Amino acid sequence: MTTPSATTTALTHIAQLVTNDPALGEGPLGLIRDAAVVIDGDRIAWVGPSGKAPATDNAVDAGGRAVIPGFVDSHSHLVFAGDRTEEFNARMSGRPYSAGGIRTTVAATRAAGDDVLRANVARYLAEGLRQGTTTQETKSGYGLTVEDEARALRIAAEQTDEVTFLGAHIVPPDYADDPAGYVDLVTGPMLDACAPHARWVDVFCERGAFDGDQARAILTAGAAKGLVPRVHANQLGHGPGVQLAVELGAASADHCTHLTDADIDALAGSETVATLLPGAEFSTRATWPDARRLLDAGATVALSTDCNPGSSFTSSMPFCIALAVRDMGMTPDEAVWSATAGGARALRRTDVGRITPGARADLALLDAPSHVHLAYRPGVPLVSAVWHKGVLV
Repeated sequence: MTTPSATTTALTHIAQLVTNDPALGEGPLGLIRDAAVVIDGDRIAWVGPSGKAPATDNAVDAGGRAVIPGFVDSHSHLVFAGDRTEEFNARMSGRPYSAGGIRTTVAATRAAGDDVLRANVARYLAEGLRQGTTTQETKSGYGLTVEDEARALRIAAEQTDEVTFLGAHIVPPDYADDPAGYVDLVTGPMLDACAPHARWVDVFCERGAFDGDQARAILTAGAAKGLVPRVHANQLGHGPGVQLAVELGAASADHCTHLTDADIDALAGSETVATLLPGAEFSTRATWPDARRLLDAGATVALSTDCNPGSSFTSSMPFCIALAVRDMGMTPDEAVWSATAGGARALRRTDVGRITPGARADLALLDAPSHVHLAYRPGVPLVSAVWHKGVLV
């Protein structure tokens, strides 16, 4: 005879609970000490002092450890096949390398079967989940044909709600002599095939990819199909990406490595989130984004992994938090907020990235007494348990 499964669970004796709701606790993180959280189904039902927790069907003693919201990774590229180890090894060894970068992954992805791509997405989502990531955005961008881009988005949408059409990743080799023709393809037949499977439209607005006019045409066409813009902006140098993102009301401008004072002011005066991707700078030995400059100006900042096979092959949000604190001028509190509530802002979500009544029950239990340990103990697997939609995974 089986017994009914518990529907409510209390996590008690939490040393520090990060709620991201200043109304519930101390500072911007809404920190509550000696706290408890009650989960009812897939939602947070109650938060407060541990000694005042209501009765529940089940109880978990946090044992004086910290609990934070599940990480919200708002920028990744998980639908791909192939491997670029040789490219990375050459780059780290100081040797010139001409493997073709993104084009190498495009060729491998086009050649892969659906089962291979599906298994890869599942693998990296599970990898992130083990490290506390409970909300994951991912993009197309390694197919660059109508059929392959639509296939990538269908596969992604099977496993995550946050799916982005990135047909405008690069101009593929078969259109090298006709970039205008490729933009027409992206804004026409490719968009028609892809829009039903995506929530977002993105473009790599950068030298060697798409210029400001091309990016505007692509983002505007996507918006006309109901997709919300986000922009790969100002990664490799100064350019129009950030200003275009703000002008078009994009949810986020991602990378933001090279910014003018005007770019900073535009972001600070808008709802567009500056999403910083320190894994890319780490893996390419590039200039670090100046998070301090953005934060001091009042811009909203998110942290994300940019998990992809070429320039940032990490799914670890804790690693990115440590990099942001060590090399980008963020405090530990700011980095944790940006990796949770900031990512939620970048995805225009109010149900994730926080631990408040009514929010989705996405939590990470740390094997540490404070969230500060995520930066204090870099490289240590501190996430000891994860609840996703109320389920201990």
